[in-house]
Amino acid sequence: MQEKIRIKPKTLPGFMELLPKEQILFNRMKEIIQKSYEKYGFLPLNTPIIEDADVLLAKAGGETEKQIYQFKKGDNNLALRFDLTVPLAKYVTEYYDKLSFPFKRYQIGKVYRGEKPQRGRYREFYQCDVDIIGDGKLSIINDAEIPSIIYSTFKNLGFDDFTICINNRKILNGLFYSLELESESAEILRIIDKIDKIGANKVKEELLKNIENKKVDIIMQFISIEGNNDTKINSLEDMNIKNEVFQEGIDELKQVVKFIRIFGVPEENFKIDLTIARGLDYYTGTVYETFLNQHRNLGSICSGGRYDNLAEYYTDKKMPGVGISIGLSRLFFQLVDNNIISAENESISDVLIVSMKDEYELCAEVATKLREVGLNIQLNIEEQKLGKKFRNADNLHIKYVIIIGEDEVKNNVVSLKNMITGEQKTLKVEEAVDLIKKELKKK
Repeated sequence: MQEKIRIKPKTLPGFMELLPKEQILFNRMKEIIQKSYEKYGFLPLNTPIIEDADVLLAKAGGETEKQIYQFKKGDNNLALRFDLTVPLAKYVTEYYDKLSFPFKRYQIGKVYRGEKPQRGRYREFYQCDVDIIGDGKLSIINDAEIPSIIYSTFKNLGFDDFTICINNRKILNGLFYSLELESESAEILRIIDKIDKIGANKVKEELLKNIENKKVDIIMQFISIEGNNDTKINSLEDMNIKNEVFQEGIDELKQVVKFIRIFGVPEENFKIDLTIARGLDYYTGTVYETFLNQHRNLGSICSGGRYDNLAEYYTDKKMPGVGISIGLSRLFFQLVDNNIISAENESISDVLIVSMKDEYELCAEVATKLREVGLNIQLNIEEQKLGKKFRNADNLHIKYVIIIGEDEVKNNVVSLKNMITGEQKTLKVEEAVDLIKKELKKK
């Protein structure tokens, strides 16, 4: 008989697998995000992980295209989705006649990028997106509701000390237009982005290498604007830059700030940050970056912005939109790795039911009754010593154990043990249910 060849089990680099207690925490975070999105009226969407490669590649290019997983199946050229935005663009185009606009959707799902895996950066990871898509136009007030969603979501996740940074790409574009520096804008923004690391003086030195002094002075004046949100808007207006795009950006920013306040986001949780410039070739108006104030080293934990035309590669219809994305896999890793959150629950069960010998029928009946009233029940009817079953309950952090033996069957009762206090009571099933539900409500 030929000996079996055993293959060593291994997980591919860049793919996250969690132990049960970590997965429980991850799932709870995902559920909180989903409920937050639904509270704002976003509809669920679930697009295929595998798409026609031509559809996905319509918007790709450069590094993104290199990172896409492509493969052939028969005559079909297929690819794994690399974000949730391109599938959304395909979706609103395909089902345009069946959707109501503005179309508000959320999607929480896995995406795939064949980039080099690093700590906290994966090839397979969850994104949690919300987008509001307009048909031809979309009110600027939607740009203000997005920070309200961010605020609500991270408060529900248990965070208090965070800042939603906002800017408007039109302000930056208008500034560069007025200085006749459009072609240099990407390099200027790259240099400006280093200001926290190298300081304002070094930034100015780098800018002066290729830009005349007068123009650099205006750029430095712009990025040096400080104060509260109203002061920053006033300082932008005082720059007296005669450019239509620049002025439009200021007007939009003023509207967004006004309605962010109306939506109830506290002043300490949002601020104008004129150095936020994400998505050079994509975002066209309001942009967002969100930071945990005590952990700025984590980078932005939620980002997004306004774009002019979501589906331009699939239709002539103009569909402006605004949205954000939370990279849940990376965020989860960073929070756990930096001891900001910890996974504690080994189980999702409220009660463990154990049999002393072979009282399986009553165990099954009691489990069914408890599940019918909404409790999570785990059965252990294996041939193990009772002490080992108790240790299993402790290891899984299950507070209550119901013990069913010959006496319990004879008297139609159960023994209920509190694993924290050690107290044990003999109760009717209905009494045990009431006691457990009452105690769990105290959590």
